[in-house]
Amino acid sequence: MLQLGLVTWFDQQAYDIQAGPKLSISTFLTFAVIWSQLASGFQTQAIAYSNGASLIMLQILRTFAQRPYFPLYGGIFASFSGSSLCDTLDYLDEPLSSVEGTQEKARILTLLGYSQRALGRCPRSINFHQQALEIARSAKDSVCEIANLNHLSRTYVQEKNYPEAINYSQRALILSRQAGDKIGETNALVNLGYSEVMQAQQLENIGPEVYESAINYLEQGLKLAEKLGDLQTQALCFSSIRIAYLVTAQHENAIKYLEIGFKTAQISGDLYLQGQNLSYLAEANYHLRNYEKAIYMGSLGMYLLEQIYSQEWRQPAGLLSIIKGQLGTDKFQVSLQQNRPRIISFIGVDGYDYIAQLLNTYQNHW
Repeated sequence: MLQLGLVTWFDQQAYDIQAGPKLSISTFLTFAVIWSQLASGFQTQAIAYSNGASLIMLQILRTFAQRPYFPLYGGIFASFSGSSLCDTLDYLDEPLSSVEGTQEKARILTLLGYSQRALGRCPRSINFHQQALEIARSAKDSVCEIANLNHLSRTYVQEKNYPEAINYSQRALILSRQAGDKIGETNALVNLGYSEVMQAQQLENIGPEVYESAINYLEQGLKLAEKLGDLQTQALCFSSIRIAYLVTAQHENAIKYLEIGFKTAQISGDLYLQGQNLSYLAEANYHLRNYEKAIYMGSLGMYLLEQIYSQEWRQPAGLLSIIKGQLGTDKFQVSLQQNRPRIISFIGVDGYDYIAQLLNTYQNHW
């Protein structure tokens, strides 16, 4: 009765939140972690209490997985960042391993998988998504199955295994069209175009028609995302299109999409996509020799990605180090100082001061 009463109370609190799904996501996961910690604490003293706490934690996750706003394609970074995210993933990982495969488990594993990818833990990400894929297929949850095919495509791109990335995105595209899953189709189109662009970049003597075909997939995905009004997917579309234009040295087009992508990611609250877009904006401006903007955006991108423990913070840090070497330390510092008011308005005085520390860390270790 205690278990049922607590879960019913908790579910009502999360369901009644008027501030939108971001707060609901945070609430569900925070309570799940609390009960997971209680279960761990009771383990050595009272097995019955430990089992009870574990059951409540699992029931909270099951309830969360059934919610219409469950973030199959992202959104957790709107609710957690830094060590709080790492702790959340670690606390939920172990208890789930002992639970039988259900539709709800597949969905929670999906969330763990894409969060691990953003943190740079690609092997763990692939493991979670493969588990989720098998369970979702057995449970006949096609939406979750398609989501994991899409996430596997994205993770294999990060691993630079482009044939596998293309394979999974093609499977996701076929299945999503068969199932009528428009969100899944949108992500599959974007992932297919993104994977083909990155593979073409790796190969030599690739004609422009290959890039045109890939960009066509990306633009189809963007149109569908805009039609659906899905901000999270739109942010991913803009983020992916910008890479295609950067690869093909169309830097002004890249900037246009990146700026829209950054604003969309801000609205959706996704810190990972915000950091990514800022990093690539820095790169595009660098190629156009607009060093002041490159320093401003690179600094913000580096800071945001490091704050969520994403290893991708090293990319803008590397670019900033190159610019510093080309301009000289004095000119670089002057430019950074000129951007100080804008940077402080975004990440505060402590954030601004931390930028120099991050650059020193990068230059001393990489």
